[in-house]
Amino acid sequence: MRERLRSAGARVEPIAQRIAGIALPRKCLLCGLRCQSSGDQLPQGPFCPACDTAYWNEPRLRCTSCALPLAALRARRPSSARFVCPSCARVPPPFDATLALADYRPPLDRLALGLKFHSRLAVARAFGKRLARLADDHPACAPRPDVITPMPLAHARLVARGFNQAWEIARPLACTLGVAAEPTLMRRVADTAQQSRLDREARRRNVAAAFGVSLPVRGLHVGLVDDVMTSGATLEAAARTLKAAGARRVTCFVALRTPQD
Repeated sequence: MRERLRSAGARVEPIAQRIAGIALPRKCLLCGLRCQSSGDQLPQGPFCPACDTAYWNEPRLRCTSCALPLAALRARRPSSARFVCPSCARVPPPFDATLALADYRPPLDRLALGLKFHSRLAVARAFGKRLARLADDHPACAPRPDVITPMPLAHARLVARGFNQAWEIARPLACTLGVAAEPTLMRRVADTAQQSRLDREARRRNVAAAFGVSLPVRGLHVGLVDDVMTSGATLEAAARTLKAAGARRVTCFVALRTPQD
């Protein structure tokens, strides 16, 4: 009986996909063109094949610690598996590594804005799955995190938005990696001004004591997820709090990384 049910389900799924493709035509979130199907399969994710190829395969050398794009000649290589930028070489951040999919730049910046302000949750799923694929080939994720958690939003902002975009990325990331996901591992303990309105040093002061840890993390490798990393001040503050609570290692997973001049 179970075999017959599985067989019936396998036949129904392609039919459901075709119906969904007709009823809900997909448009690429980057170029706006209708995503074309290939045979019986709908395109995977919210991007057309051309944009998928053009924007997600950046041959960028990035700092292993903070994921800033850098020139090979400016990078220091303390070991065969790590390249670090001059800033991280001088003052290592409290997190151990950062993985980023691409730079925060046009047209990719529209994806982060669409997710955060227009509830385009398909973008979050695509980010999470792509980060998982990146983690599979990245030495910083060997071994994999014990738990994945999002950067927490302030309560008022969470109520106004209705969701935490970092959690929407963290769920598919953790599911694809096969590790635990915990949305409440960290919490905001202080209201802060919007980081986008502050300079680099003010950002650090703004969030220095903004976070707390709600669950035991001693000895754990924690994966910390956010949509965009700009100065790194918010992730630094959260990682410092996790390390103070006993976390063994903190790896940041960010969809997009703002290049620094």
